[in-house]
Amino acid sequence: PKARYCFHMPRSHAMLLSIARTDATFLKVVSRGEAMLCGKCLHCRRKLHLRMSGEPISQATIEHIVPRHHGGTDELLNLGIACARCNHGKGARHDRRALDDPKLSAIIAHLQSERSERWRDAESVAW
Repeated sequence: PKARYCFHMPRSHAMLLSIARTDATFLKVVSRGEAMLCGKCLHCRRKLHLRMSGEPISQATIEHIVPRHHGGTDELLNLGIACARCNHGKGARHDRRALDDPKLSAIIAHLQSERSERWRDAESVAW
């Protein structure tokens, strides 16, 4: 499935919400009187927070598991939420390598496995 977008919020916020709905690490919590989503970075498992509007409170970013440079799409199975440090580090060190590069292939396989393990049906989430 592709990420669903609402036109009254920034596209990146809508994408983050769509990804969080399908990531079992993201749960609704209340902190300092504000409802928010708390989950984990796809790479390092650092806690990440999103407002219920999808706005990142922490350094949450959209991770394309198969890089867009190599034809990666916005399909939800190819998207994860990562902290900025991990996401930018992967991009700077690995995304421009050839798709068949062993290191990039190993990272993609690991992230695809992580994403699959975290997968949940978005319709089962009632935030």
